[in-house]
Order: sequence, then structure tokens, then C-alpha cells
Amino acid sequence: MIRIGILGYGNLGRGVECAVRQNPDMELAAVFTRRNPADVKILTEGACVCGISEAPDWKDMIDVMILCGGSATDLPEQTPVYAELFHVVDSFDTHARIPEHFARVDEAAKKGGKVGIISVGWDPGMFSLNRLYADAVLPNGKDYTFWGKGVSQGHSDAVRRVAGVKDAKQYTVPVDAALESVRKGENPDLSTRQKHTRECFVVLEEGADAAKVEEEIKAMPNYFADYDTTVHFISQEELERDHGGIPHGGFVLRSGRTGWKEENRHLIEYSLKLDSNPEFTASVLAAYARAAYRLGSEGASGCKTVFDIAPAYLSPKDGAKLRADFL
Repeated sequence: MIRIGILGYGNLGRGVECAVRQNPDMELAAVFTRRNPADVKILTEGACVCGISEAPDWKDMIDVMILCGGSATDLPEQTPVYAELFHVVDSFDTHARIPEHFARVDEAAKKGGKVGIISVGWDPGMFSLNRLYADAVLPNGKDYTFWGKGVSQGHSDAVRRVAGVKDAKQYTVPVDAALESVRKGENPDLSTRQKHTRECFVVLEEGADAAKVEEEIKAMPNYFADYDTTVHFISQEELERDHGGIPHGGFVLRSGRTGWKEENRHLIEYSLKLDSNPEFTASVLAAYARAAYRLGSEGASGCKTVFDIAPAYLSPKDGAKLRADFL
């Protein structure tokens, strides 16, 4: 059995706990939290809940630590620290900072003789793999990635930080006309605004100025300023009733041509439709935890990404079973 530790018990950590239960070769050993452990109730009988400061004491009792913190401040600090102690997997998703994160985790993991797999999930992660495969197969082509319709947790948090906002959910929505143009093989050049819109559902604090809140949301750089954004003001009851989940998904497409005169067109499309963004991400993390354990057992060390992991390392099935069932 692969002994799993979970660092952080929010939406993603709870999803990992469920994913571990569905994998017969894994068991949850412990959950580590910054909260008072006595206040954290988990679902797995027999697993421990510990303070985060106790994690190093579990060095010989956990095979893979799955890090479930946020990419903004948690993972850049936590992953290098714990990669020296455990095989680790994280879901770091700040695309522009992946190279520097990789370098820091690689140094720490090699120092500790451990394997660290970073940026695991659906994007980066599953979508990244599909972009690579499609680019390799159709070198004469163009890539397109559309996200949604789904809840962006980071953008929702940004809206909640606006003065006068009590609560909010934000949806990223693909522009149908842009998606259809790609599917027709038209290879359009699309701006950020042409690919996605953003839709916000906002509960105001009592006495807040709705017009001012809407203006501040729409002008927010890096989040909404580059998009056509719609803001809906609703009650707390409506938000909880109609927007209580965390769905997401999206599409990766590559449109390309083959033939001596490039006369034949092809379209590769991979799509996801997710009821729960964190639970699906957690399921991907669990599969890559198995890969980290296997690579470590073979003596590997250092940082890896999804590009470096052979598919067979993700599955509990052996090679003969994989060839019989899937090849």
C-alpha cells in the first residue's frame, strides 16, 4: 500500500481524501493542517490529523505527500521544503512561474533523494499533455485552449476582495463563435477578449454602491479588464441555491494540415466537463502520487512534470493488463 499524506484540508484536500479511497493500492496515513487539528474532522477512519509542524516527524511513515495549498503563496514555499523530506505532488498552476518553481523543487528533491512532481491537475496537467501530443502529431497547425463554462476559484476570490462585496462566484465562459470557428478549421487569430467572457454573481454588503462595485470589478487588471464581463447582483440565498458547486471544464484543440500540398485538414479535440473542479484535480494528483512512489522505488530523484511521466506509471494495472485492456 502506498501511504499518502495530505498537506492542507480545504476543497482540494477533501477531494484527495476521496480519491485515495477509490484507489485500492493507497491508504491515507495522515492529514496535516494549519488549523487546530482538534477542529478538523476527516472522513477516513484510522487516519491521523496533525498540525503542519508535525509533518517532518512522519518522514518514514508517509510514501507520498500530496500538497493541497494555493499557488499564490503556499506551494512556492511548501513544495521545496517538503520535497526534501518526502516524495511530493503539487498542483502549482501559475503558468508563468513554473520554470522557477521547477528549479527550486528540483534542487530540494535531489538533495533529499526524493521525487517531486509539480503542476499536476487538468490545466496544467491533462491539458498540457494533450497540447504536447497534438503539437507533435500535427506540426503544421495551431493550438487553442478554452476554459469553462466553470467557476474560477481565483477570480471568485478576487471579486470577494472588492470593497462592498459580501460573497461572489465568477464563471469563465468560452465564446461559442470562437470555438466553432476553430472546429471548422478556420485557424482564427483570437484575442483574449474574443476567446472568453466572464460572468460574476455578487452578493453586496448592506449599503454598498452597486455601480461602484461593478466598475471596480470590470476594471480589475489581470482578472477582468481584458474581458467582456457581466456582473449580476443577487441575494445570498440565490448564490447558495444556484451557485453552490465548483464545476469547470474546457477544451484543448489543435487544427492542422497534412499532405504534400497541405491539402488535408485535421482537428484534434480533448474536452472535460467537471461537476467538481477540486475533486477531479485531486483524482489526477492521486494518479501522479502513484507515479512518484514508483519512480522513487526505482531510485529516481528530482523534479518532474507530467511530460516526464510514462502513462503506465499512473495506473495500478500491470503492463500485461494495460496491453490487454487499453492498447
